[in-house]
Amino acid sequence: MSNVCQVTGKRPTTGFNVSHSHRRTKRWVRPNIQKQRFWVPNEKRWVTLTVSTKGIKTINKYGIESVLAGMRRRGVKI
Repeated sequence: MSNVCQVTGKRPTTGFNVSHSHRRTKRWVRPNIQKQRFWVPNEKRWVTLTVSTKGIKTINKYGIESVLAGMRRRGVKI
């Protein structure tokens, strides 16, 4: 499964683990990506999206239809 949120665009970033002696080693900071199904009443169908938890909150706040409209404006295939 891809580690990119389809709603917010969040993706893994890199950073450092820093020890007590200040030795730095590379690490990945990965977003919390979930595969989630949403019912779209206008289209009368289920849509499966890979979204971060922030993306789920965005859908709960603005509604699935307005979020899908914004995704289609950006050119994301749904």
